Amino acid sequence: MELHFATNLKLLRKRRKRTQDDVAFSSGIKRPTLSGYENSGVLPSVENLLALSDYFGISADTLLRVDLHKLSEYQLSQLERGGDVYVRGSNIRVLATTIDKSNRENIELVAEKAKAGYSTGFADPEYIRELPRFQLPFLSANKKYRSFQVSGDSMLPIPEGAWITGEFVQDWTDIVSGKPYIILTLNDGVVFKIVENQLEERGVLRLYSLNTLYQPYDVNVADVREVWKFKNFIAEEIPGEGTSQQSLARMIMELKKDVEEIKGRMR
Repeated sequence: MELHFATNLKLLRKRRKRTQDDVAFSSGIKRPTLSGYENSGVLPSVENLLALSDYFGISADTLLRVDLHKLSEYQLSQLERGGDVYVRGSNIRVLATTIDKSNRENIELVAEKAKAGYSTGFADPEYIRELPRFQLPFLSANKKYRSFQVSGDSMLPIPEGAWITGEFVQDWTDIVSGKPYIILTLNDGVVFKIVENQLEERGVLRLYSLNTLYQPYDVNVADVREVWKFKNFIAEEIPGEGTSQQSLARMIMELKKDVEEIKGRMR
């Protein structure tokens, strides 16, 4: 098994603009010992490993086994902001992603026919690398997005076949009840639903469809793999010929009303 502790330690220290003396003092480790970790490939004691894990806010497992030099700037910043904790992201710890030639995060496309593969390959960088990708310049360069194709009629009036773009949610405690999210679950794969956040009370997310023919259901946090916050959607279908601006506005208001009704049932 290849370990990356020495290079990870040096990378994290330099990103914080700290000297070996700084880290040694703050973590309670002697500076020559810390130097040996970085420059001689010496592995730390369990006590020192945990001390450095606490100092950088990154799990001991990640410090040892994940090559941080291979991560994008986005992934590193997520780790440094505390993203390497269960329920502050997912069990995979680091999101598999792709970047363009300018080191910008791509928006990968997960088509309907690719959803089954995504359910098992979402954490595999090789699988993610094979997905089609594009850029939307009006979205933030500091956040991660992915687009998923909608199937079925559970979220009408958003039509089947539409592309839903979501923003990656690292900390699931930030999920806002009554808002739409894309959820990757262990049993159901990729679903697009209105979410009620009951993680603190019951350890579940309650999922609602806009189409009231579908009953809400609960997903245990242990069965959740990824969460993406709805940002926008793109559809090939447009309202029929002769549809006025007034009727388009009415459709949008009806969609908002459906969401408000669902939020009302949550209270």
